[in-house]
Amino acid sequence: MTKEDKHETTRRNFVQKIIAGAGVSTVAAATYGLSSKATTPDASERRAKQYAMLIDTRKCIGCHTCSVACKAEFDVPLGVTRSWVEYTEKGTYPNVSRNFLPRLCNHCRHPQCVDVCPTGATYKREQDGIVVVDSGQCIGCKYCIQACPYDARFLNPVTGVADKCDFCIHRVSKGLVPSCVNSCIGGARIFGDISDPTSEISRLVETNPVTVLRPGKGTEPQVYYIGADHSDEHENKRGWYDVRVTTHRKEKGRR
Repeated sequence: MTKEDKHETTRRNFVQKIIAGAGVSTVAAATYGLSSKATTPDASERRAKQYAMLIDTRKCIGCHTCSVACKAEFDVPLGVTRSWVEYTEKGTYPNVSRNFLPRLCNHCRHPQCVDVCPTGATYKREQDGIVVVDSGQCIGCKYCIQACPYDARFLNPVTGVADKCDFCIHRVSKGLVPSCVNSCIGGARIFGDISDPTSEISRLVETNPVTVLRPGKGTEPQVYYIGADHSDEHENKRGWYDVRVTTHRKEKGRR
C-alpha cells in the first residue's frame, strides 16, 4: 500500500465514522423522541403569567352580588369579607353624587404582606402571580394584615389564620373566571393574564385611562379601575364639599 493509498483509506475511515455517528444520533433521537435540532421555548413558554382584574366602575350598580357570591363560594364567616363594595358620596346638597368602588386583594407585583410573613405562609405564585396564603403554615400573627396597604386581609374567626381573596384559584385552574366576575350582572369585571398583550384585559387597560389604589406605596397593584372615584373622607377638611365613604364592613374606616 502506497502512502497515497494509506492516506485515502484513513480519510475514508474518518468520514465513515462521522456518518456512523450521525446515524446513531438520528436513531437515538427517533427512539427517544429527541430532536436533532436545537430548540428554544416559544414566547408563550418563556412568559410568566400575571393574572389581574379590571373593574369598570361605570358599569357597577352597587348591588353587592360580587360580595355575596364570594361569601357563598368560600363560606366566609359573618363579620369578615374577601370582597366588598364601598359607597362614596360627595358634594353639597342638592349637588351630590354617589359612586361605587369594589374592593378585594390587589395581588400586587411587590406584595408587602409577603415580605413580613415570618413563616413563608404568604407567597406569590411564580406561575401566575396570584398571592396566596398557606393555611397550614400560617400562625395567625397578623403581620400580613397590618402590612397590607389595602386592608384586604383578615383573621378568619373560624380557622384562626389569615384569609383573603385568592382570585378563586380553584376555578381559574379549571379555565373558569373568579366567582365575582362570573356573577357580576353589569359585566363590570374583567379577569385575565395582563402579561399577554392579546388578552381582553390587556387591551382594555391599554385603551382606557385606568387607576389603582394607593399607587404611592410602590406595590404595583394588579386590580385596575376605570372611572373610579378615589375620594376620601379627609377631603372634608378642605371645605370644598362633603365626602362620606361607607365600606359595608365591620371596620367602618377606609385604610
